Amino acid sequence: MDRQEQSVELTHSRPQGVDDLTVEALGELSKALETVHRVRGHLYSAHQLVGGADLTLNAVVELMRKAGHDEVADRVEHELLGRNLLPGRWTFQIVEEFDDGYYAAFQEIERDAREKLVGGRRHIYEAEMKERRRTHGMPGHEATPEE
Repeated sequence: MDRQEQSVELTHSRPQGVDDLTVEALGELSKALETVHRVRGHLYSAHQLVGGADLTLNAVVELMRKAGHDEVADRVEHELLGRNLLPGRWTFQIVEEFDDGYYAAFQEIERDAREKLVGGRRHIYEAEMKERRRTHGMPGHEATPEE
């Protein structure tokens, strides 16, 4: 096994016979999934932000009425309060559709590729990079927490 195929630990090492292109391709697939994880987080942020804004509209309606602006309060209350973000959907529905559709499919395909090609091992590309880049024996460059 050459230095390229060495890893910091067995659980992140490439199985016998797995080539560099396969490791690189799986690394890129993992990177893409990590991006989709971030997208999911942004969707949940949007869900919470839109929900918070909608709840704030209750105060807006009340304040507009107290200030004598019933026409504006009525418009906010009837046209904006509780409005769908997309046709027929509040943000919780968008998040659920994303989770159950695209997100679930992406995770399953990435996991299946790892199972078929490297016995389910994760982050082989990164583990090999860590091994190449770390300075053996230098504090802060340990291969594992136990080292």
